[in-house]
Amino acid sequence: MSKNVSKIERLDKIISSQGLVSRSEVKQLAKRGDITVNGVVVKDTSLKFSYDDVIVVEGKRLFQTKYTYIMLNKPKGVVSSTDDKRDKTVVDILPDDLKRKNLFPAGRLDKDTTGFCLITDDGEFAHNILSPSRHVTKTYIAEVSEAIDVEKAKKAFSDGVILADGTVLLSALLEEIPCEDRHLFKVIIKEGKYHQIKRMFASLGTTVIELKRIAIGGLPLDESLPEGSARVLSDDELKSIVKNDEKF
Repeated sequence: MSKNVSKIERLDKIISSQGLVSRSEVKQLAKRGDITVNGVVVKDTSLKFSYDDVIVVEGKRLFQTKYTYIMLNKPKGVVSSTDDKRDKTVVDILPDDLKRKNLFPAGRLDKDTTGFCLITDDGEFAHNILSPSRHVTKTYIAEVSEAIDVEKAKKAFSDGVILADGTVLLSALLEEIPCEDRHLFKVIIKEGKYHQIKRMFASLGTTVIELKRIAIGGLPLDESLPEGSARVLSDDELKSIVKNDEKF
């Protein structure tokens, strides 16, 4: 799942693939004796090793995976993009030790939506969790401005909401969260159309005023992760993403 591989590749390719230095820079580091593999200094970067070997560059051990999978607790005001000239992106706010080439968000959260944003450089994995045919669910907590007929809304979500432009959505789950002075709901969807949840509630005559993604598939957001913070996912966490508890 996380692409831990034993494939043998040139050392300079392994190191440069991590997005920290170029292949030419790898050669310079090797000449200076700044690269070790399994505790041994290696100066010939054409030698072949695997991603399972312990590779250390300038005293720092490389990621031991071919691809990176990061959980970011996205704050408001940050866009789910890799390049935006006006605003900070989810990749921009990653800590330096997690940054590498080709990272992108697997699915978009609106600028004002918070919560679980998965960032990776594995296109195949991203496609698999985003494709509606895979039925990998995304779970949100939504606060809306107006009270709604909850039973009617549940049926509409289950049947497949019809948006204002005529788009028919896949079946979704809606659950009211009891709250004395706020209108809160848990929403589980298995697709990700533009402003989907906001448009779903708009079709019911109410407006989403707060939205937070709390899970992808069977993996919940790590609530101990402060907004704006990120960490690498474990193999078990990756496996739980494609394990859906909700059947609909």
